[in-house]
Amino acid sequence: MILKKPEVKNIVVIGGGFAGLWAAAAAARMADQLDKPVSITLVNRDDQHSIRVRNYEADLAPTLVPLHEVLDPIGVELVVGNVADIDTRQCLVRVDMVGQPSATLPYDKLVLASGSRLVRPPLPDVDIRSFDIDTYAQALRLQRHIEALPTLAPRPGQYTAVVIGSGATGVELGCELPDRLRAVARASGAPNAEAQVRVLLVDSNAVIAAHLGGAQPVIEQACRALGIELMPGVSVTALDTTGITLSNGAHIDTATVVWCAGMRANDLTACIAAEHDAQGRLFVDAFMRVEGVPDVFAAGDVAHALIDGEHPSVMSCQHARPMGRFAGYNAVCELFGHDMLALDIDWYTNIIDLGPAGAVYAQGWDRVVVAQGEQAKATKNVINRERIYPPRNGNRADILAAAAPDLQRPPVLKPLNPKG
Repeated sequence: MILKKPEVKNIVVIGGGFAGLWAAAAAARMADQLDKPVSITLVNRDDQHSIRVRNYEADLAPTLVPLHEVLDPIGVELVVGNVADIDTRQCLVRVDMVGQPSATLPYDKLVLASGSRLVRPPLPDVDIRSFDIDTYAQALRLQRHIEALPTLAPRPGQYTAVVIGSGATGVELGCELPDRLRAVARASGAPNAEAQVRVLLVDSNAVIAAHLGGAQPVIEQACRALGIELMPGVSVTALDTTGITLSNGAHIDTATVVWCAGMRANDLTACIAAEHDAQGRLFVDAFMRVEGVPDVFAAGDVAHALIDGEHPSVMSCQHARPMGRFAGYNAVCELFGHDMLALDIDWYTNIIDLGPAGAVYAQGWDRVVVAQGEQAKATKNVINRERIYPPRNGNRADILAAAAPDLQRPPVLKPLNPKG
């Protein structure tokens, strides 16, 4: 089945995450401004926009935004299915849909924004015996597993969790887990259950959170204050029914292993005959065009852009959202011969949630700490719960306005309420 609207130009956006959603909205906004007939279709594996960066939290309910809620008011069509192939010669996208024939979508411009995926090492049973929070479904699987721990037969390591990887995701999840595990242990009613709670943060690097610059000492101090055991310089060599074995020969009894290391661009980048970086990302120019492939743009975790002309983009919503907006805007501009806008982001920040220890806010590529504790936590909450969400009031004008290719400035530190 070919879904074709020959009377108008077709823009297809693949992916409904931070880059894809905003690429579609930005394209709709520019088409509206130019008063041009453009059919915009967004393809996603489900009908939800996932606030993926909140998957470390215990309450996952606020992390999903129905895509129809944002796309319907601005006239973007949603196709739910899995993209099976991209033919850049014939400008076609093939989509496999559950319970329906495959659909073929022709495009005049394509925006690939299918995100990234977690890649575990090739260890036997690693997918079965470990968890992750890469997607909503996997985060929910971990949540249900933790809630069910008291129902397991008593065993060594029943309330021990091992987090593999001490990047931002591993640190944020690790700092949440002690309280979550204590809560379920307490609820079990078993004597001394709370005393069995252990959380370990394992990383192959010589230092925990080694890549987080000036924030590293703050993170290490917070982890120790929360009772998290730090194990740098080791990797996992085996997993079994009782726990994990490390490269130093140690065996850790645990019922919960969470993988938070090893990200790679979505496999659909392999459909594009262009240069890829070590993470599988497509090299794009300042307008988000894939280098050497006509009519194809890329944004977010599948794209390698020099964000300020010097530093490569990182796999984060901080870069995915503006990359998506500029890709959608420029796709329409190129379609109708208008000047495009080059993306140039002259700032970079990291705000890492540290659970009960607050947060740490670092600025610049050297990650110089500008705030920590409750002040940084307040700013983190504004970002996670407000700033990265699309308008949810169904108002077309508000959604299109939010899709403007205007660069946000670094998040402002929220002042703490005076104690009285």
